[in-house]
Amino acid sequence: QVQLVESGGGLVQPGGSLRLSCAASISILSFNNMAWYRQTPGKQRELVALIGGGGSTMYADSVKGRFTISRDNAKNTVSLQMNSLKPEDTAVYYCKARYGMDIWGKGTLVTVSS
Repeated sequence: QVQLVESGGGLVQPGGSLRLSCAASISILSFNNMAWYRQTPGKQRELVALIGGGGSTMYADSVKGRFTISRDNAKNTVSLQMNSLKPEDTAVYYCKARYGMDIWGKGTLVTVSS
């Protein structure tokens, strides 16, 4: 069974930085793409950033210039570097991989507050 495990969430002040990681139980080269989503109570889960197998990336307009998604094929991880964090970035962040079907992690909470 393919598993994704997120880590790196926590409490950070506005303007601060966090780095999220998503560790896969198999080689991430097996995935068509990997992505980070986020969700707040009462709202739909939204795409934050995506990275393709060839390394191409795309970002939600709300995080462009502040967030960077990257992959480490040797470590089977995908990371999300989040800078200049804002209170509206507060959410549970989920990692997703496309492996025939969508595989989701359980999420990690990011809270941006003073």
